Amino acid sequence: MTNRIQNSVWAGFGIGLLVPGVLISIVWFVMHRVAMLAKADLLLIGCIAVNALLLKYFFKINKENTGRGILSATFVWGFLFFFYKISQP
Repeated sequence: MTNRIQNSVWAGFGIGLLVPGVLISIVWFVMHRVAMLAKADLLLIGCIAVNALLLKYFFKINKENTGRGILSATFVWGFLFFFYKISQP
């Protein structure tokens, strides 16, 4: 399956935005439904950390440009989390 993924920065950027985005939306839903998890922002960091596993995998199969795109998306998610944290009361 990963052989069909192009070795381009844009493909990696899309993967790096999509995979954590899906995980964050699931965790966000659970955080708002379960009272004990309402302040568990570390779960959101865990969703973003999935990109580290993807990054390691794509570097291992010699798709460096895809890995660079994933790394770029990780920085975007990090900035979004930072702005989320400073906007909370």
